[in-house]
Amino acid sequence: MFRLASMLYSIIASAMAGAGVIAVLSAGYVSLTPILAAAAAGAVLAVPVSYLVARKLTGS
Repeated sequence: MFRLASMLYSIIASAMAGAGVIAVLSAGYVSLTPILAAAAAGAVLAVPVSYLVARKLTGS
């Protein structure tokens, strides 16, 4: 399941980080620090999400 979760992570992390960056930019923050923080938060939050998705897909 770790292999599936790591493959899903690459997709889910980029989607969540991109959504965070879009949210920050649409809120009017255009400096580097909020953009990097949103991208990092998306990447960190994608770890449990990818694990949960992999668990649902495998049925365990």
